[in-house]
Amino acid sequence: MNAPGANRVYRVGVIPGDGIGQEVIPVGIAVADAAAQKFGFRMDWTGFDWSCERFARTGRMMPVDGIEQVKEFDSLYLGAVGYPGVPDHVSLWGLLIPLRRELQQYVNVRPVRLLKGIVSPLAGRGRDDIDFIVVRENNEGEYSEIGGRIFRGTDDEMAMQESIFTKRGVDRVLDYAFKLAQGRTRKHVTSATKSNGIVHTMPFWDERFEAAKQRYPEIETAQFHIDILTAHFVLHPDWFDIVVGSNLFGDILSDLGPAIAGSIGIAPSANLNPERNFPSMFEPVHGSAPDIAGKGIANPVAAVWSVAMMLEHLGEVEAADAIVAAIENVLVDPDARTADLGGPADMRRCADAILQALKGA
Repeated sequence: MNAPGANRVYRVGVIPGDGIGQEVIPVGIAVADAAAQKFGFRMDWTGFDWSCERFARTGRMMPVDGIEQVKEFDSLYLGAVGYPGVPDHVSLWGLLIPLRRELQQYVNVRPVRLLKGIVSPLAGRGRDDIDFIVVRENNEGEYSEIGGRIFRGTDDEMAMQESIFTKRGVDRVLDYAFKLAQGRTRKHVTSATKSNGIVHTMPFWDERFEAAKQRYPEIETAQFHIDILTAHFVLHPDWFDIVVGSNLFGDILSDLGPAIAGSIGIAPSANLNPERNFPSMFEPVHGSAPDIAGKGIANPVAAVWSVAMMLEHLGEVEAADAIVAAIENVLVDPDARTADLGGPADMRRCADAILQALKGA
């Protein structure tokens, strides 16, 4: 892989996936290419048909050697995974989770910001109230493969799922969260826990959080049980700066966050290998949305913002900032917003407006 900014040509593996992923990912590619032309670098895209459609044809979401095929890319760009006819656990464990784990993308980063021009569904909340980042542990925790089912089809049927929390795994995601807070104005980290009810793993998480606080004494901290934390997201979004949680808790919070910021259709994410030993992967988090797939009405903002996060990770910070500015400039115009944001625009109209704003910036 290239060092950030060293080559100015970035090789990116593209996995449009399923549903609206196949519609919004080409928009993100077009925006990235426009930014590359404007700021003097080049994107080299390689497409992969890994998807539920491929599973229907071959019985696999991706080839046996799929991980090896993508290891040498500078980044990966993923659309969405999942479609009716393929059980969700089959599509997820056949593609997304193996990529995250085998490429050691152990940090998931999801920014939550009330963008210019967007009105929060929370009454009276403005841009200064909603601006935080959810950092999710992405490789272990509650999403483990350890467990099973026995006595299927009988009255004694039983299912068991084990959570796995390691010192190394917890410490490294906490360190990432605290270091991220060091670069922000508020310098504050909130931990999501449930140590009153989950008697082993969550007290362990709390202990590791206490240890991390000692390593970063300049960072202010807070800790909430996950149930009240979700309530505080709605009632007090202004309390938060960096929020760090386990795989499950981070997953839940990072969908709730974009909802209070206007729409999950604008929510980007990064699956990061911070050491850059493997490519990181960037994806909108709205899912494949099969109910609107093929209608041309999907919101392309999350895919475009995800591309901006990818360019920032690659070292093209100026280009990334220009893309986010273009998004915000477009969303100020109510006529350029898609239906999930209360506007009349279809995907193409919104996408074209972002491209024009970027080129004219």
